[in-house]
Amino acid sequence: MVSSFRFAIASDLHIALPHTIRDIPQRFHFVEVSIRALETVFRHFEQLDLDFLLIPGDLTQDGEPDNHQWLQQRLAALPFPVFVIPGNHDILQAQATQNAIGCREFPAYYQQFGYQETDKLYYTREILPGVQLVALNSNQFDEQGQQLPYGLIDEEQLNWLEQVLEAARNRLVLAMVHHNAIAHLPGQETHPLGRRYAIANSAQLLKILNKYNVKLLLTGHLHVQDVTEKTGIYEITTGSLVSYPHPYRVIECDRDRQVLNIQSYRVAQIPGYANLPEFSREFLADRSSPLMTKLAMLPPLELPLPEAEKIAANLRYFWADIAAGDAIFDFPDFPPDARQFFESFGVEMKEGKPAFIDNQATLKL
Repeated sequence: MVSSFRFAIASDLHIALPHTIRDIPQRFHFVEVSIRALETVFRHFEQLDLDFLLIPGDLTQDGEPDNHQWLQQRLAALPFPVFVIPGNHDILQAQATQNAIGCREFPAYYQQFGYQETDKLYYTREILPGVQLVALNSNQFDEQGQQLPYGLIDEEQLNWLEQVLEAARNRLVLAMVHHNAIAHLPGQETHPLGRRYAIANSAQLLKILNKYNVKLLLTGHLHVQDVTEKTGIYEITTGSLVSYPHPYRVIECDRDRQVLNIQSYRVAQIPGYANLPEFSREFLADRSSPLMTKLAMLPPLELPLPEAEKIAANLRYFWADIAAGDAIFDFPDFPPDARQFFESFGVEMKEGKPAFIDNQATLKL
């Protein structure tokens, strides 16, 4: 049993080879830099003594075979083990199409990265002595093979999870899933804009994790840096490499002291962009107005369009600041209800201090 280990998380890579990139003007994902950003991160990782790398989904722009092929070949060249799961962008439909792979193809692409012994979209591995990775699939499909617009862990998988955790009682379990099981934004589980990032039956999942004393859940999808806790479970969600502020994490676990130290980094410079975060912050801000207007018009505020547009004009960097983590908001000129709502997206304070630090944090296991 290892007493300490170091691993990294890079999430929502959205790898897009140049010939696969589509022109979508309002797209928040700056996929044009996906490969350059990833190569910069890999150079950093290769300087560290990493035990493994986790990638919690959205490996590709939209499930293109060429992008999956490029990524699996690049991961194979790394000097440390890598473990992946699919995100909603990796398998758009249950069956393969001319432009995107389906459920059956995903494990075949990533046999070296967790799927050696399964054709299912979930798996478990003892990745270090006494350390068990449980990699879940939260992408589900309707009877027509269309992807559900939210996360879900199916009953077969939940039953499998119980069996796996029963067998791993004496091990430290790292659970990884794409969608969020714990809310990172106000009302995320029920809000029309938030629930597509959440696992609809998260209560069932959390109940099982609690039953077997699982403390760590690692997620992506939301494109924000956030650490939160519910019923003794910490969920660490990592932002996207193709979205501001282009973050990734390096985590050290000290099992003797039962401490997890989280260090977050940002891709600051790549060829063609001397200051990538500055550029991508503006890239995100330029596209944020429709989202902010919609957020103001939906419950709980339900503002009429003119008022919503006025509010949105003052929220140009709101989503970028949420994505960066550790944000504190103050909107003194907003009407009381709007002020309370938008400020609630900032850091939760307890006794005058942040309840959780999203980027550089120490968690007691």
